[in-house]
Amino acid sequence: MGLLVLLSGAWAALSLLYTGPGGEPWRSIMAMCFAVLTLTSAGTLALPHWRWRMVLVFVVAFVGAWLAFSRLEPSNERNWQADVAVLPSATIEGDLITVHNIRNFDYQSETDYTQAYYDRQFDLNQLEGVDLVSVYWMGPSIAHVFLSFAFAGDQHLAISIETRKEQGEGYSTLQGFFRQYELYYVVADERDVVRLRTNYRKDPPEDVYLYRTTGSLEDGRRLFLEYIRKINSLNTQPEFYNTLTSNCTTSIWLNAHVNQQRLPLDWRILVSGYVPEYMYQNGRLETYGLPFAELQQRAYANPRAHQADADMDFSNRIRESMPDPGQP
Repeated sequence: MGLLVLLSGAWAALSLLYTGPGGEPWRSIMAMCFAVLTLTSAGTLALPHWRWRMVLVFVVAFVGAWLAFSRLEPSNERNWQADVAVLPSATIEGDLITVHNIRNFDYQSETDYTQAYYDRQFDLNQLEGVDLVSVYWMGPSIAHVFLSFAFAGDQHLAISIETRKEQGEGYSTLQGFFRQYELYYVVADERDVVRLRTNYRKDPPEDVYLYRTTGSLEDGRRLFLEYIRKINSLNTQPEFYNTLTSNCTTSIWLNAHVNQQRLPLDWRILVSGYVPEYMYQNGRLETYGLPFAELQQRAYANPRAHQADADMDFSNRIRESMPDPGQP
C-alpha cells in the first residue's frame, strides 16, 4: 500500500504541476502540498490509529487531482507553431487518394524557413513499398521513427507522428504524460521532413537511417489507408499525444493493427532506438543478405542528404547506397 501511495502521489503531484488550475506559482504550491501529503500518508501507514484516516484524506485529494487532469480536452484551436499550424487532410475516391497540405518547407536553418504546401494524388495500385526512417540524437536507445510510402514515378510521401506544439512551447518527455501536447501527423515531402533532420538540425545534430520494409503491398495499402483515416479523423476529433501510449512508435504499431501479420508488442517498441533491429530480427526489413551492422551502415542517410540538399531528386539520392529491392 505504501508503494501504491508513493507512485500515485508522484503522478498526482506532477499532474497538478502541469495541469492544475491557476497560474504557474499556484500550481507549484499545489504540487508541493500534494507531495507532502503523499509522504505523510505513506509514513502513517505504520500507525494503526491514523492509517485509514490519512488514506481517506489522500484518496479524496487524489480524486481532486484526477478531476483537474480529466477536465483537459484536446483542441485544434490554439496558437500553433508555424511548422504544425496547418492540418493535412485527404480525399478518398476508390483507389485514388488526394492528400492536401503536404508540407514542403524551404529551410535556411531549423527555425528559418519559407512555408510551402502542395496537394498530390496517389494511386494505391502504384504503391511500391514502405520505408522505415529512424532518427537518433541522444544515443542508440532513443529514436524518432516514422514511415515513408513509396509510389511509382519516384513519389515518396513521409508521415511522421509528432507533438503539435504551441508558440513558445518546447518538448518535454515528462510533460508528454500529462496532456500538454496534441497529436499531429506531419505529412511531408522527404525534402522537408528528412532534409530538416540531416542538414539543418544542429543542436543536437541528428542521424537519419533509412530502411526498406518487407511485407505484401496489400498490407502496405491497408496501412497507408489507416494513416489517411487517422489524419482525417484528427481534423474533427483532436487527440492528445502521450509519451508512452500515443507516441511516434506506439502509434505506428497501433495503426499496423489493420494487418494480421503485425509485429507483437515488444519492449523495443517503447525503447524506440532498437525498432530497426527488432524488425530485422523478425524478418520485416529488406536485408539484402547483410548482417544488421552492415545494413545499418548502408542505411545511414546523412552524407548523401548533405550532397543532395535541395535537389529535386533528393529521395532517390538518399537511397543510392541501398540495392534495388527487386534484385537479389
